[in-house]
Formats: sequence, C-alpha cells, structure tokens
Amino acid sequence: MSTTYEKIAQDLKNAMRSKDAPRLQVLRSLKSKILEKEISERKGGNVVLRDEQVHEVLMKAAKQRKDSIAQFKEAGRDDLADTEEYELKIIETYLPEMLSEEKLRRLAKEVIEDTKATSMSDMGKVMGSLMPKVKGKADGALVNRVVRELLEKL
Repeated sequence: MSTTYEKIAQDLKNAMRSKDAPRLQVLRSLKSKILEKEISERKGGNVVLRDEQVHEVLMKAAKQRKDSIAQFKEAGRDDLADTEEYELKIIETYLPEMLSEEKLRRLAKEVIEDTKATSMSDMGKVMGSLMPKVKGKADGALVNRVVRELLEKL
C-alpha cells in the first residue's frame, strides 16, 4: 500500500484508541473509498495503489465536502456545514501541498510559451500539457480559470 494509505490506517487505529468518534468516522470513510478504488483497479490479481491514486480519491472526497459546504451554507444549515468543514480539514492533512495561484500562473505561462499558444482556441492543447504537471497539486477548476485568463490576454 502507499504511504498515505498507511498513514490513514495508522491514524484510524489511533482514533479508535483515543475514542475520537468524529475523526474515526472520517478516517473509516476514507479507508473505505480507497479500498473501493483498489478493488475497481483489480483485474485478476492484487493491485497496490500508488500514492497518486490515493491522492485522487482524497481530492475527490475533499471536492465533495467543499460542494456540500457551499450547499449547506446556501440553505442556512451552518451546523451541517461545520461538520463538513471539520471533515475537510482532516482530509486535507493527507493531501500533498497545493500549488499557490501564483505558482500555478507561472507554470501555466511556461506551458503557454512551450506550446506556442496564441488564442483561446489553444485551450485544449495548453490544458493537456499542463494538467499532468499539476495533477494532485491544484484544483482543475482553478487551473482552467487561470489558463483561460492568461489566454484571453494574448
């Protein structure tokens, strides 16, 4: 298993020992989602997920929490939003450090220069080259917005 998965498993044991029920619930949920991913990746034999694959699962869980937070706040359900925010903080401790918008802009400018992009019609080419470089380190919506802004200025 990946080191991130091992850390989650260890933290789950610690949460059980300390009887930290809210944290335990979140960690069990994460472990379950990771195991589901592992099972879906199997094709005949055992599959060990790489850290990147575990991070994808965690990023998806974090995005779901962010969406829920926005919906709960819009509906005036701050109690549920607080619960989701707590869960999101736990999930984020296992994610790699995210790129700042400034670093993302620099990287996007480099890719735009490398791909010789000249207009919005080159958006696909730029995104196709940039996304593998920032996978797991930046939210796709943010990447899209930054690239779009930079290409509109050309």
